[in-house]
Amino acid sequence: MKRKKIRPFSEQIYNLRELQLSAYELYARRHGLTVKEFFVLHILWFSENGCRQSEICERMSTTKQTVSAIIKKFLAAGLLTINTSESDRRNKVIHLSDKGIAYAESIILSAMEAETDALDELSGKEIMELTRLTSIYSKKLKDKFTVSSDRKAACDSSD
Repeated sequence: MKRKKIRPFSEQIYNLRELQLSAYELYARRHGLTVKEFFVLHILWFSENGCRQSEICERMSTTKQTVSAIIKKFLAAGLLTINTSESDRRNKVIHLSDKGIAYAESIILSAMEAETDALDELSGKEIMELTRLTSIYSKKLKDKFTVSSDRKAACDSSD
């Protein structure tokens, strides 16, 4: 397909991504959270063995400072525990505390229910196709942005 014809689809995909993100932002706000705080809770909820701050940063594609501020806020509220990793004592593993589990449970489970309800309105074939195509597009987009960033870094270093 010619680039000129592709552009409207690209804009539509961008608008759909914004629509999804705004749904999460509204949901998070209703629970007194920012969308990034919600995503940190979501990651920790599904991390049975906890996870490192660097893993959260990588999964969310956000800065260490942003995640650190969220972790400090959640620690102060008693929602998290931080333990030294048994395999590498230099690493700290973050877990939801009992209070954090109780707090996150209704927020995360309710969000999961909404996501499941939305997908349930599609056929099994549509869900598989949506997942397949979103996965392909997301990987290709990440690759293109990575190559673009690498080129920019190379140009900047040659100045």
